[in-house]
Amino acid sequence: MNDKAIPSRTPQQYRIGAAIFFFISGFGFSSWASRIPTIQNQLHLNDGQLGTVLFALPIGLMFTMPISNWLLSKYSSRAIMLSGSLFLCVILVLIGLANSMLQLIIVLFFFGSARNMMTLSINTQGVGVQALYSKSIMATFHGIWSMAGFAGAAVGLVMVYFNVAVPYHFLIISILLAVLTLYFINDTLYSKPIPQPRKPVFSLPDKYLLKFSLICFACMACENTMYDWSAIYFQKAVHADKTTSTAAFVIYLVAMTTGRFFGDRVVTRMGIKTVLKFSGMFIFAGLVMAVALPFVVTAMVGFILVGFGVSCIVPMVFSMAGKSKNMSSSSALASISTVGYLGFVLVPPLVGFISQNFGLRISFSIIALFGGIIVYLVSMLSDHVEQSSPVVFPDFEE
Repeated sequence: MNDKAIPSRTPQQYRIGAAIFFFISGFGFSSWASRIPTIQNQLHLNDGQLGTVLFALPIGLMFTMPISNWLLSKYSSRAIMLSGSLFLCVILVLIGLANSMLQLIIVLFFFGSARNMMTLSINTQGVGVQALYSKSIMATFHGIWSMAGFAGAAVGLVMVYFNVAVPYHFLIISILLAVLTLYFINDTLYSKPIPQPRKPVFSLPDKYLLKFSLICFACMACENTMYDWSAIYFQKAVHADKTTSTAAFVIYLVAMTTGRFFGDRVVTRMGIKTVLKFSGMFIFAGLVMAVALPFVVTAMVGFILVGFGVSCIVPMVFSMAGKSKNMSSSSALASISTVGYLGFVLVPPLVGFISQNFGLRISFSIIALFGGIIVYLVSMLSDHVEQSSPVVFPDFEE
């Protein structure tokens, strides 16, 4: 990628500009996630119907992936980021106005498309800004995304507490995010588009990378399940009020964000494999606690453990998988992302279908097994792991 910096901008300004768009992406997504229980109640959706609705977002994201790649080969990442951010704001407003299941499915499909445009363009910006620094700053960008997710959930909690209608909530957020977009777009890098050779949209991992891919699949399945179902679980399984249910989602995000900012230090002291094993244990123990003891305090503690557990698994796996001798680092990470993202896409909607027939506690019990799978897969990895590998958060998480 060839980045052209405008002389009037400093590396620090470009860093702030890129960080703002990571914030916009995380805040916009979390705002939607914080009101899922309210929207479910307003549209009178059962858990199976909600699972179908939630499936529209990742389908839109995956469907748009080759289109976004093509756009980035034709236009600058700044232009795609501007378009994607404003598109995200418009669709967020339309989500609040949806008054039927079909309308919600349609707008969530396009919400996924907007998220994909944002994901690819902000990470392209992040890589460009990283080239201006001698130290790693990518983890900070993705930590900011997580902090934005927490902030969006916290605002959602306030909106729920004061009974602010979803359309007004999303309209206010969209206006603020659009203002940030237009104000900071000139503080971002111009990325000269570079035509890409024809290649498959998805590339599968080789045998060496299969374990890494399955670990990512399990982690991403747990992470997105918590995004979509944590508040609903508190409402239906814990029988908490709507404010407490939204607070549970916020607490989970706080734990995940904290884990991301302190993950590097823990890995340095304990080693990657040890941290991965404990991460899987945390996921398993947290979900089992929430299922076995469906009370506010115990379920909250369980969600905190899950948040710490999922926070750093994928970036640590990426740092190990980059040593593949059969593929380049970028190809290895891309192939792992493909399998990992399937967990992000496929599992949360299945939670709704299982819940409709057996209940949410059974669904979460099944998701807990992914924590155990992570521990098992990590135990099968070679001990020859580079302990000091830098932690860089993957592109597909946002």
